[in-house]
Amino acid sequence: MKDTLGAASGLVRLTFLVQNLYAEVGRACDLTVAQAQMLCSLSDRSIGMAELSGLLCLERSSLTGLVDRAQQRGLVVREDDPQDRRAVKVALTPAGSAALHRFHDELTERLDHLLQELPATERDRFTQTLGRVVADAPAVFAD
Repeated sequence: MKDTLGAASGLVRLTFLVQNLYAEVGRACDLTVAQAQMLCSLSDRSIGMAELSGLLCLERSSLTGLVDRAQQRGLVVREDDPQDRRAVKVALTPAGSAALHRFHDELTERLDHLLQELPATERDRFTQTLGRVVADAPAVFAD
């Protein structure tokens, strides 16, 4: 008799699998997990520090250190917020955008590989279901 996997257990196992791939690809791209998450969050826009703190679930002091280190590496820049003189936004530099695209391409390839054994109809159904499950989650990784 085949063991069945409950939805919660399956999602937790999938989370571990994806997190491990994310970290592995990040290391290969010379990015920490936090740096990769930040770059993904900034993929197509500049974001204020407060919003970025919320997206990444980081305290402001931790985010400041993360942004400082990424800025020293030339991956991001701080910009004045034209809407609020007291606020600062963070945006990708060309080098940050290149790092993000490399990370995105390599991670996408590795994640696609996970599903290659599934028949096309199952992959399509999984993709549709996954889209509904994550519909309210922030879009931080472009397709």
